[in-house]
Amino acid sequence: MKAIEIIKYMESLYNEEQRQGLMLFFKTGKGEYGEGDEFLGLKVPQTREIVKQCKDCPLSEVPELLMSRWHEVRLCGLLLMVSQFEQLAKKRLENDDEAIRKRDEILQLYLQYSDRANNWDLVDLSAPKILGAWLLLPTLLGDGTDSYKLQVLDGLAKSQSLWRQRISMVCTLKTSQQGDASWCLRYAEIHLHHPHDLMHKAVGWMLREMGKRVSMDLLRDFLRLHAHEMPRTTLRYAIEKMPDPERKKWLCRQ
Repeated sequence: MKAIEIIKYMESLYNEEQRQGLMLFFKTGKGEYGEGDEFLGLKVPQTREIVKQCKDCPLSEVPELLMSRWHEVRLCGLLLMVSQFEQLAKKRLENDDEAIRKRDEILQLYLQYSDRANNWDLVDLSAPKILGAWLLLPTLLGDGTDSYKLQVLDGLAKSQSLWRQRISMVCTLKTSQQGDASWCLRYAEIHLHHPHDLMHKAVGWMLREMGKRVSMDLLRDFLRLHAHEMPRTTLRYAIEKMPDPERKKWLCRQ
C-alpha cells in the first residue's frame, strides 16, 4: 500500500468530536508544547489496526507519512518503522548481515525525521522500540561500537529540540528492560536540570523503570547524589513505586 492511499483512508475516518478532545489533551494551543499540531480524531488502536493492514508498506513510502500535517498519520509512519524493525530484530536475525543493514536503514530514517516525532506520544511509542532496541543490537554504522552509539544519543541529547532530547531519554526504557542501567543513568544526569516539565517527567519515569527492571540500589545511589537538586516532578516519578515511608524520606531531602 502506498502512503497516499494510507493517508486518504485515515482522512476518511475523521472524527470532529475526538479531534477536539485530542487537541486539548496534547496541548496544541498557542504557546503550548504541541502548538499547531493537527489531528484527525483517530484513537491509537485505530492507527495500530491500519499499521497491521499495511505492515509491508515499503520503507521508501514512510517519509511521506512522517511529513503529514496529521498527528495520527505521523504516528502511523512511526509505528510502521517499529513493526518492521521488530521483525528484523528477532533472535534468529540478530546477527544476520542483511537484517542488520535493514535495521540500520530504519534507524537512520528515524533519526533523519526525528523532528516529526513532535509530541510526547509519538516519541514514547517509537523511541524505545527503534533507537532503544538498536542500542542493544549489532550495527554496521560508524565503528559498530557503543562509542558510536553514544555519539548518536549525545547528538540528540544536546540538540535544541525538546522532542529529540526526549527521544534520547525515553529510548533507555528498552535498555533498562534488558538489564543495562548505564544508558538511563547517563542521560538522566545529562537532562537532570532540563527546564521543561515534559523532560522532568521523562527522566523520573526512566529512573523508576531502571530501578524496577535493573536495580533499586542503583536508583537509590543516583538519588543520594541528586535528590536534593532534582526537579520535584522528576523525584516524584522516580520514587513512585517505593514504599510510602521511603518515598517520604526522599521527598524530605528537598
